[in-house]
Amino acid sequence: MNTHVGLAAKATAFTALHTPTAPLALANAWDVASARIVEATGAAAVATTSAGVAWSLGSPDGDALARDRALDLIARVSAAVSLPVTADIEGGFGADPAAVGETVTGVIAAGAVGINIEDGTRAPAEYAERLAAARAAADAAGVPLYINARIDTYLKGLGDPASRLDETLARAASYLRAGATGIFVPGVLDPAVVAELAKGIDAPLNVLLGPDAPPVAALGALGVARVSLGSWVAEAAYAVVRRAAEELITDGTYGSLARPLPYGELNGLLKG
Repeated sequence: MNTHVGLAAKATAFTALHTPTAPLALANAWDVASARIVEATGAAAVATTSAGVAWSLGSPDGDALARDRALDLIARVSAAVSLPVTADIEGGFGADPAAVGETVTGVIAAGAVGINIEDGTRAPAEYAERLAAARAAADAAGVPLYINARIDTYLKGLGDPASRLDETLARAASYLRAGATGIFVPGVLDPAVVAELAKGIDAPLNVLLGPDAPPVAALGALGVARVSLGSWVAEAAYAVVRRAAEELITDGTYGSLARPLPYGELNGLLKG
């Protein structure tokens, strides 16, 4: 019997949010407070940032965080918001496909209905096995988990630039066959390339935003179905910490603290 009926329905609803007509826009959170702030803005879903999560727990990003600590954070965020939650699980928090499957079982038990999982510098065939294990674990739980397969060809500058688009499309096709739901290609915002990716990938396309990215509507017009801010929000928040500390120590002033989220408002978001 499926013990995750409600979660399965939420996963189905989350998948339906991916459309170029109105791209799913995700301002990535890293703890309960940031997740509740995102929810309060009227967002359709909450996504975690692996970097922000790792930093908040005292670990560097890049498969260094212990799986149990990541799952605990996912559970806390999922319990704190009513929206669908999709979790960035880096490379899967496991040395092999079987371990990735165990991670996904834990993610679902924690209440999330989607994951981001990255290929990085792994061989595409090896990564496809990880995706297959993730899908098998989700199927076993009876939850149509949204598996967002991240392709790092552009982000990490992998391979020959002349053939990078073709390589990315080939990886996307392979990853979709292995069980991915959508494809995430960070590191590219050139409209011509984005349009080719959207045209050549038979699944929702996710791109990573940044300060110089085109507006969401413009990306939707190119065929993008999902956009996310990744670690940018956490980086901006930590930049405020540094600016405030430097200003205080160097000048003895406090201008960096202008326009804070009011204490009462933030405290109120965490009540109940």
